[in-house]
Amino acid sequence: MMDTYETAPIQPQDTRSQILLAAQNLFIEQGFHGTSMRQIAQDAGIALGGIYNHFPSKEKIFEIIFEENHPYHDVLPILEQAQGDTPEALVRNAALRMLQALQSRPHFLKLLFIELVEFKGIHLAELMANVFVRGVALIEGFLEENPRLRPLPAPTLLRSFLGLFVSFYFAELMLDPSGSPHRYQLNFEHFIEIYLHGILIGEQE
Repeated sequence: MMDTYETAPIQPQDTRSQILLAAQNLFIEQGFHGTSMRQIAQDAGIALGGIYNHFPSKEKIFEIIFEENHPYHDVLPILEQAQGDTPEALVRNAALRMLQALQSRPHFLKLLFIELVEFKGIHLAELMANVFVRGVALIEGFLEENPRLRPLPAPTLLRSFLGLFVSFYFAELMLDPSGSPHRYQLNFEHFIEIYLHGILIGEQE
């Protein structure tokens, strides 16, 4: 569970990464519009004009930070490497790994809120359009290998998987900020059960 703020993975190895690190920390603290290029330059320890040697605009800086911090870098390989002898075991393994990837990037949550509130999701839409194609290909292979699964469209299955377990991650943050490991595991198992079998008793095809 995420219960403490962690700094971003960017390392200040050169001027460009110093700018990105300074900007990311300021965006997280103040928001995009609340942060000026002058503040970024000051925190990066360079002259204001030096930023424009590396980035054309403040928005481009945010776009790069958002893309570099997006958990899809972990999620897609996780879905590709998920293991399980049955569809149930495979779904549980993939969901668990995806949640671990989300938990390892706690700073992304604030960046996501900035993206949705201040940019109306424009960068997210562009990013996910490319990621979604790769994810759908994975689900199509999964459907071919598991004849027990209902023949639902691959994009729908991908959306339902991501939607349910990303919402689980957010729900745990909002509803159980204390982060009880026992309650977290119990809730996770219930979400797995709902995803695989629904909520109706004696559900029939």
